[in-house]
Amino acid sequence: MKRALVLFLVIILSVSTLYGCGKKDDVPEDPIIPNVDTPQEDETSSKEAEDPGITDADDNTPPAEGMVRSKLTNEWISQEQADARPIAVMMPTDKGAQPQYGIGQADILYECMEEGNISRQMAVIDNWQNLEKIGNVRSCRDYYLYMACEWDPVLIHFGGVYYMRERIKKGDIQNISGTYSDGTKETTAPGAGAFFRTKDKASPHNAYVSAESVQKAMDSLGYPSTHRSEYYQPDHFQFASGTNTLADASDAVNASVVDLSDCYPISKSFLEYNEADGLYYKSLYGESQIDAANGQQLTFSNIIIQSAYWEKRDEKYLAFRMHDTTHTGYFVTKGKAIPVRWEKTSDYGPTRYYDMQGNEVQLNTGKTYIAIVQDGTTPRFQ
Repeated sequence: MKRALVLFLVIILSVSTLYGCGKKDDVPEDPIIPNVDTPQEDETSSKEAEDPGITDADDNTPPAEGMVRSKLTNEWISQEQADARPIAVMMPTDKGAQPQYGIGQADILYECMEEGNISRQMAVIDNWQNLEKIGNVRSCRDYYLYMACEWDPVLIHFGGVYYMRERIKKGDIQNISGTYSDGTKETTAPGAGAFFRTKDKASPHNAYVSAESVQKAMDSLGYPSTHRSEYYQPDHFQFASGTNTLADASDAVNASVVDLSDCYPISKSFLEYNEADGLYYKSLYGESQIDAANGQQLTFSNIIIQSAYWEKRDEKYLAFRMHDTTHTGYFVTKGKAIPVRWEKTSDYGPTRYYDMQGNEVQLNTGKTYIAIVQDGTTPRFQ
């Protein structure tokens, strides 16, 4: 018996030594890569217990039978709506193009610079099926294709630049365009009949579509109305189980005002926090940016500022690197901002955002504004 006990202790010590020691080369070189190898039995409850920044846990009981959480906003929607594809609509920020119809319905609004020192917007709208007027619609640039792919939408634009040609010709990006897809006659203008012009604005700021015309174009082109499983990756944003106040973040700064005039010097995009409703209100040119359909100012629960490598092509057009693992930015919510690192490694793969401790950022329920800004430009917070 004594000999067996000694043998048993020797075995235990050997196993402990084997699993308790590792090679020096096994230590990860990047300390801010998130650790995905340590699942917890009750991740939500333990996160809330140790993270004072997450408060007031939501009741995860659907308000009605069959409702699910939106992958874009975390709000409750029907399963049918969750299965439906959104549209991604190219809209200008030019002063003469304001205001636009349907832009306030965007669950996610991207803004990025283009040639001419002015920015352009892409509105990702999930619940678009009843909108009578959407736009005005302008042309696309190749880097917006990679923003759009993340959501498997139908891309709506009025032509584009020839740098888009090879990517569009692959055929997986399903688009509706008012003229040749890339600005040349080497590609078609799929669904051009969906567009109509009005007299409320001067050309080129008077091209629009409607939900009805978009659906007809999709049907004629054979575009599915529901997400394509071979492309769509629904695991995208990470949402807080309650309200993320960023109270636990030691590197948080006050951000009641987000001034992007250095990043977008012509449109001077500007967002101001309203503590009463917890939302950021967006402005252009020093005036409220509104949706012409209802006269309401655009509001967002979350702001992501994403710094990206860029360069100029042909002394005119810009290029942005949307696949990257090395660049940083900011996450802004509830009057605070923290620095983040972002990464995207494939066309249809989601862009991930991590705080400087390697934790994936948890957004608050609601709409998100994403500003893609050039390296060397800086947002200002107040």
